[in-house]
Amino acid sequence: MTDVGTAHEVLAVVFQVRLLDGKKPQLSVLLWERAMEPQRGAWSLPGGQLRHDEDLISSVRRQLAEKVDLRQLTHLEQLAVFSEPKRVPGPRTIASTFLGLVPSPATPELPSDTRWHPVSALPPMAFDHRPMITHAHTRLVAKMSYTNIGFALAPKEFTLTTLRDIYAATLGHPVDPTNLQRVLGRRGVITPTGTTARSGRSGGRPAALYRFTDSTYRVTDEFAALRPPG
Repeated sequence: MTDVGTAHEVLAVVFQVRLLDGKKPQLSVLLWERAMEPQRGAWSLPGGQLRHDEDLISSVRRQLAEKVDLRQLTHLEQLAVFSEPKRVPGPRTIASTFLGLVPSPATPELPSDTRWHPVSALPPMAFDHRPMITHAHTRLVAKMSYTNIGFALAPKEFTLTTLRDIYAATLGHPVDPTNLQRVLGRRGVITPTGTTARSGRSGGRPAALYRFTDSTYRVTDEFAALRPPG
């Protein structure tokens, strides 16, 4: 039983695949810069204290909306509890972490102290928030293999090249689009729309468009793993 002197906070690890440097899509995480001590200037996950009259999911959704004005989540799930007694200064505080995903076309307006950072190059982080991001990323990578969770990162309709970029950015290794289409098509994860994308300035044959068969989370192959090309 939780001690009456123990506080409880909820923190969200929110990912989106973004073109941060204008070169290639990168898996990015939403962080805000602390303006007060302790650890002023360090970057933190959005979240805060759990109210006595709300459950965890309601709390994390409220705080994402109130503190960073983020409402465009396509997936949200509870991940883990961080309960090391001295994880933050002051009274003991237990943290429940959540994984949130935003589709790549979305461009939420953020407060001035909040921005997206590439997971591969995190800034100085407050408290134990870096291992929280690592844990969430590890879980997401695994789920990209055995579930249809890619729907929460992708546009509603996409080319295989776009889908490859999303999977490659998330998994952290190159992905062959033809093999990806074969694997996801065989599992019934993606479906051709029967339409094509607009041709670019260079012309060429228009690329076929696909969509995710479902827009709700489901396990597709519990033993699957998308591995780097050998």
